[in-house]
Amino acid sequence: MIAPYFADDAVTLWHGDALDVLRNLPAGSIDCVVTSPPYFGLRDYGVDGQLGFEETPALYVEALVAVFTEAHRVLADAGTLWLNLGDAYAGKANAGRTFTKNRGHNVQPVRYPVQRNMTAHAPYKSLLGLPWRTALALVDSGWTLRSEVIWHKPNPMPEAVKDRPTSSHEHVFMLTKGPRYYFDPEAIAEDATGRASGNGFARPESINRGGAGNDAPWKGRAFRNRRDVWEIATVGFPEAHFATFPLALPERCILASTRPGGVVLDPFSGSGTTGLAAARHGRRFVGIDLNADYLDLSLRTRLRDRTLDFGEVSA
Repeated sequence: MIAPYFADDAVTLWHGDALDVLRNLPAGSIDCVVTSPPYFGLRDYGVDGQLGFEETPALYVEALVAVFTEAHRVLADAGTLWLNLGDAYAGKANAGRTFTKNRGHNVQPVRYPVQRNMTAHAPYKSLLGLPWRTALALVDSGWTLRSEVIWHKPNPMPEAVKDRPTSSHEHVFMLTKGPRYYFDPEAIAEDATGRASGNGFARPESINRGGAGNDAPWKGRAFRNRRDVWEIATVGFPEAHFATFPLALPERCILASTRPGGVVLDPFSGSGTTGLAAARHGRRFVGIDLNADYLDLSLRTRLRDRTLDFGEVSA
């Protein structure tokens, strides 16, 4: 068994390939997985063997399925996987890698990998459909797909396109090991107008479930079951690559799918957003990353701030 890169009572970080590390974790030791793997062909994180550098979309999906097959093993029977994935378009090859200076000073510059010709796999300029290819492959491998959440970004990245709408959403798939699992709808309830309960995550007071179905407001206060379109603004993080997801996203997943004291895993932990979300709500965190620079970054920034006040959390 390899030694952890860092460990204390709340956080354990592993340096290495996600698949290799997961193979060494005990079965059933994780209560919830919340993660956003590297997207296909989007970034070069400067480490050999990184996911997202596969030659074809099919090989990328195959690599993801291998990782999440091991995640299925380490997940408790009542556990849940929340998987955020973005899509890509079928483009033609470019001249080679390009580099831009990262806004931070403590991690390597953002690198854009060589763009391979994808027109053998889809018509030129077509969406590749990678999130759904992956979701269906995971169902074929034994996962139960319980929900497709649409993460709507009110402040999406600008795109220089004139022949299609600007992309302003990503997929977050909720997958489980079977039909019975832990889920706390009250922890992420929204009021009947669509706003989150209280500060966004506090359990609504005096809830009685109505008998008229999931869309009926709960009696006593007008709360309803959280819908599957989540409007959450993107948030920049100047010391890391700009692919970090906002804190509110993993918070919502963690509160819905774990009890206090539960163990949350992110096999692509990056700058530690999932770890911060877990720690500030009393959950333990296990993170894995292939790049030690990002593990150091998370310890210096996000995972250092483990005592943030619960009331600061926003919807």
